[in-house]
Amino acid sequence: MSSTPVAADAAAEALLGRLTGVRQASEQLPAGRPVFLYDGDCAFCTSCARFIQRHVPTTAAVTPWQFADLDALGVSQDDAEAAVQWIDPRLDRPVRAAGPAAVARLLVDAGSYWRTLGWLLDRRPVRWIAGPTYRLIARHRHRLPGGTAACRLPQADRDRADIR
Repeated sequence: MSSTPVAADAAAEALLGRLTGVRQASEQLPAGRPVFLYDGDCAFCTSCARFIQRHVPTTAAVTPWQFADLDALGVSQDDAEAAVQWIDPRLDRPVRAAGPAAVARLLVDAGSYWRTLGWLLDRRPVRWIAGPTYRLIARHRHRLPGGTAACRLPQADRDRADIR
């Protein structure tokens, strides 16, 4: 029995999904629902996404950007690499947010006490602190619990070094 590269990729995706609980690339994102994109190659980001999936009752599809159709979502790879992304297609004009603003939108979407936390995160002076704090964490995520060397590298360098 020979294994094709496509079959091997599908098997690796299925294993990754079982181990991490994240959406597989072959799964379609639900239409009409918000999408929260994160860096699926980063163990720290994946741990945060698992926390969201388990504890934050959002209507959003929490998905690694590597498994999403970025063009269809209107997100560039550079933007996805730089920060988490929130895309909400439910309005006439889709709403996009990045970094702490994306986290705030996700929390507001979750309702209950999460909504209050999201609202606070998006208000001055918390917003003034959230941006630099987010960038500091993003810059040093490879040093945080669950972080790996792959978390430190941009996607192009990960692809060249085949680090995942």
